[in-house]
Amino acid sequence: MALQDLTPQLRTRLSRMERAVGWFVTLAMALLVFGFVYYVYNTAERKGWFLTKAPYYTYTDRATGLKIGDPVMMMGLNVGQITRMEPMPAEEFDYNIYVEFEIKDPYYGYLWTRGSRAKVTTADLLGKRVLEVTRGTGGYPTYVFHPLREVTITEAQSLPDLSKWVLAQEVWDATGTNLLAHAKTPLTNLTALAVAGCTNLLIMDTADWRKSMTGIWNDPQGRYDAYTKETKYELTVDESAAVTERLEKLVSEIEQALPNILRLTNQLATVLSNSASLTSNLNAVALGARPVVSNLALVTAQLDHPGALGEWLLPTNLNRQLESTLGNADATLASANTNLTVLAENLGRSLDNLANLTSNLNGQVQMNTNILGEISRAIVNADSFVQGLKHHWLLRSAFRTKDTNALPVAPTVPLRSPKAKGKP
Repeated sequence: MALQDLTPQLRTRLSRMERAVGWFVTLAMALLVFGFVYYVYNTAERKGWFLTKAPYYTYTDRATGLKIGDPVMMMGLNVGQITRMEPMPAEEFDYNIYVEFEIKDPYYGYLWTRGSRAKVTTADLLGKRVLEVTRGTGGYPTYVFHPLREVTITEAQSLPDLSKWVLAQEVWDATGTNLLAHAKTPLTNLTALAVAGCTNLLIMDTADWRKSMTGIWNDPQGRYDAYTKETKYELTVDESAAVTERLEKLVSEIEQALPNILRLTNQLATVLSNSASLTSNLNAVALGARPVVSNLALVTAQLDHPGALGEWLLPTNLNRQLESTLGNADATLASANTNLTVLAENLGRSLDNLANLTSNLNGQVQMNTNILGEISRAIVNADSFVQGLKHHWLLRSAFRTKDTNALPVAPTVPLRSPKAKGKP
């Protein structure tokens, strides 16, 4: 049906519907474009596309575990990413891999000329490694955002508000051995610099802050150079070996130590077998010593009964003899005040009785083989004690023999043969 065949009311309704659909499509497209723009903006903001990035580079021995786009970490935070990795030329023998990375704002402010280093460390057990930078501990910022300007001493003295202008270089004396002024020092001592012979100075205005880098620190020259897209700051690298290399080294060490471990296990097996033999022998010894232990227990149990070890060592007759001897010795000591000579003689007789007693005890010991060897040694010591008393200076006179009571010595008759005896 053609549009001309419709009634005016239908044509009016149709035109209204078309306008509504057009507005709906326009609104949908606007929302779609807005959502896409918001997504791109949010992604760019999240990934730091709008942030200023400072370029750095370093060198590594190998590219194992690293790839372009990997994050750069600092203090546990993602502060940048690796942008370039290339092998060094074949004629370069000092370095192997060139690694370029960038640090985004504001983290490049933590990188200073002293203390900031690049570290390639292990990230996991699968060989992955990560590039990490350390914050600076002193020195100068690697990049500055103030405009640089080289002026003479006269021009510097004519600058307004010298406290806002600072040095962009280290100033040395004519000999190059004494540092006159550090970089980033305010221009408040230009007279001393002029006296030292300085003619031109590189300075920067701290009151003017730019959004992009204006200068990069030159370590050999000790100054800030003008920043260009080709200039980058180098960080010294501290590289650790990958996990695979560490595992390979560990496996090689284990292979070297394995023969020693096997030898040690063999020695342990030998020791265990010897211990088993020793325990079996100890068991046999214990079984053999069981009767001895039972007899010893029986003997010790009978020590406090009549006829025990005490009476066995000192019989009844020996006790009576000892009592008699001690009684005689007591009587002798009682009469010692009246007659010392008689006392000495009685003491001699007592000692003789004691000697007889010891001889009797010795006879008993010879007859009784069950008496311990210690008792025999005690008797010998007692006999030595008695003999020592005979030689003591106080009792020596009691043991002397009297010449008047001595028996005459019979003359010695020479021996003769029977034939000689028959002769007159």
